[in-house]
Amino acid sequence: MAAIFQPQYWLLWSVVLALLLFFPIRKIIWVMTIRRAQRKGEAADAAEQQRLLLRAGVTAALLSFVFSVFYTNYLFGAGS
Repeated sequence: MAAIFQPQYWLLWSVVLALLLFFPIRKIIWVMTIRRAQRKGEAADAAEQQRLLLRAGVTAALLSFVFSVFYTNYLFGAGS
């Protein structure tokens, strides 16, 4: 079991960390976007909220994957 914590598996751990970070980051980005639209006085109907959720999902996927790659690369020392 301890063999899975070896530095050669840093990419696997990057994907796992990205998946775990994706959902909370997407929710935070989506809520911030909805609140910004409400402050501007724009009504966000269900179709608009769905579009904003998809847009937040793309942003969250990129952000969480890039962070997890850098973090696990640093953590496992794969870059050295």
